[in-house]
Amino acid sequence: MLQQLRQRLDRVGRPFSSLLFSDALMLLAIMVGHIAMPWWVAHRGGAAHLAIFAVVGAVASVLTMLLLSPLGDRHAKGNLISVSLLVLAGQALLLALLASLDLYHLPLILLLQVLGAAATAVMTPASLSIVAELVSSERIADALALKKSAQAIGRLIGPVLGGALLAAAGTAPALWLHCALLLGAALLARRIPRQARPPGDQKSASWLSELRMGVLVKWKIPLERGWTLVNFVVCICFMPAVGMLLPLKVQSLHLSAAWLGACEAALSVGLLAGALGISAQIAHHIGRYPARLGGLLVQGAALALAGWLSQPHILVLMFFVVGVGLSLVQLVGQTHRLLAIPDDYRGRMTAVNMMTIQVANSLGPALAGIALLHFGVAEVYMAAGIGVLLCTAGYLLVPGYAQFLALDHDAVSNWYGRNYPELFQQPGIQRGGQGLSE
Repeated sequence: MLQQLRQRLDRVGRPFSSLLFSDALMLLAIMVGHIAMPWWVAHRGGAAHLAIFAVVGAVASVLTMLLLSPLGDRHAKGNLISVSLLVLAGQALLLALLASLDLYHLPLILLLQVLGAAATAVMTPASLSIVAELVSSERIADALALKKSAQAIGRLIGPVLGGALLAAAGTAPALWLHCALLLGAALLARRIPRQARPPGDQKSASWLSELRMGVLVKWKIPLERGWTLVNFVVCICFMPAVGMLLPLKVQSLHLSAAWLGACEAALSVGLLAGALGISAQIAHHIGRYPARLGGLLVQGAALALAGWLSQPHILVLMFFVVGVGLSLVQLVGQTHRLLAIPDDYRGRMTAVNMMTIQVANSLGPALAGIALLHFGVAEVYMAAGIGVLLCTAGYLLVPGYAQFLALDHDAVSNWYGRNYPELFQQPGIQRGGQGLSE
């Protein structure tokens, strides 16, 4: 297995390998923080503070993702990733100091959360879209699978470390570990090659013009518009179930923080299993389109069961199933979507994708928080899972979705640019192009 991994790393090249190791450590750090911060807020402030914490973080992510999205198409993405990780490490340092001094002050925590959201808004689209710059088009699918594997390993180890440290020593040590890991990820990110500024005459366009172009291009392509809208609705149901509702579910069962870490780790094991080959095999045998829909159906059913059942071991098992389903949704079709975008629009359009997810991540917890005023945690959890199941039908209505996923990688390369050339050549967007849906 190690020999096969070494061969895969050799095929994608040393520049991408540097990104890979930084990603793994970064996700490990983020998952430690993902365990420690909600637990701290829920313990000290209860469900109300936890809902505020989730909503403010999501709203900050939406705004910063929108406002900072042109950065990825203006500057070298390696530099953006490195600087963003340093900012996140600084934010984690301040949070660790607050916890060490036992200073729980929600407004200050929210302010630091906004700072972290801004850094993440710069880093995330750059980290995803840089893949197409570091490897050749025929290696992108393998590179993305390796990237998801590295992230899944970080997601797997992070909750175990965070949950164990949180249960044994408390919030402050867990946050100090969070800080140290982010600093390590920032140091590794310095090895990512500093590419030249992305192609295209980006300096000639104003910042607001670039923002407008990125959003309107996405809206004018029927396939992208439908894909984004359905993702948005699905995420409204999915995000609270794997976010704010999970620590509340664990606490409602009178379980320790170690079980919260176990659920997060199980989710990561499922993601890792999918990234290491299960997703590719399923997609190969039944096709990309059925694989994506099946992944969503599996997630919805598992989340509904997680809300209904009260046995902790079954809860952990359901999160493993969710992880496998999530790997199908994330890995199958992601390569196509990235390759279809012209090079000098990848940063902005990827940022719009992330922004819509963050909008859903703000609406989802807000709606869940309102529901918790009238219903129990189990009922709200079950509703979220059923919502994912019902929303899956929306993909059946996306124009040209199945046909697009059936294309091979050569055919899908710059597909948007070829089918909608006027959208990527004019400073303003006047009309749509010809595509699968028309």
